[in-house]
Amino acid sequence: MASDAKRPSLPAEAVTYVTVSEAVSALRSSGVVAIPTDTVYGLAASAFDERAIARVYEIKGRDFDVALPVLLADAEDMERCAVSIPDLARGLAGRFWPGPLTIVVPKSNSMPDVLTAGMSTVGLRVPHHPVPRELSRLLGSPLTGTSANRSGMPSMRSASAVILELGSLLDGVVDGGDLLEAEPSTVVDVMVDPPRILRSGAVSAEELADAAGIEFSTA
Repeated sequence: MASDAKRPSLPAEAVTYVTVSEAVSALRSSGVVAIPTDTVYGLAASAFDERAIARVYEIKGRDFDVALPVLLADAEDMERCAVSIPDLARGLAGRFWPGPLTIVVPKSNSMPDVLTAGMSTVGLRVPHHPVPRELSRLLGSPLTGTSANRSGMPSMRSASAVILELGSLLDGVVDGGDLLEAEPSTVVDVMVDPPRILRSGAVSAEELADAAGIEFSTA
């Protein structure tokens, strides 16, 4: 945890540093909290809660026609979020989760349309970082996995930077210290043939091909 000396002096009503347990309580009341992830701080809300998801969009100032990715506690949680899951998706999850690979699969009815921008698919990932996984596990729900920043602004790697940028818009911040710079997750769509890399990232095309036994196209 970052030391208190590094924290900005802000009014108490602006934002509160919270534990994971306190964050769970906030999310159960349709709250939105900032949490550390594998790369940057993210905005966490229950991915089953339409009201909370709408708040995420409002906090970011993001258009509702851009879908949000989803973070899971474990690979088994994919069954709650997706249907007709291709064998390729299961194989990639087994190889690269937890880790920097987001897999686009057919969404289940439990995934609100506001989360997926009305699309029939959803992007899922199990992160390495223990905070989002434990938060999801205790909440009993997958989480939104978008960065904690205003749309078009730089992503942030410290809790203090999130507070200065978003302040009272949040219901709390889980302080995970300063995060090291890291590549974003690779995003793949397994619903097309051949499967497609939608965003290049930490998992290379060569690693994907080796795991799947087939070549991936690029967007």
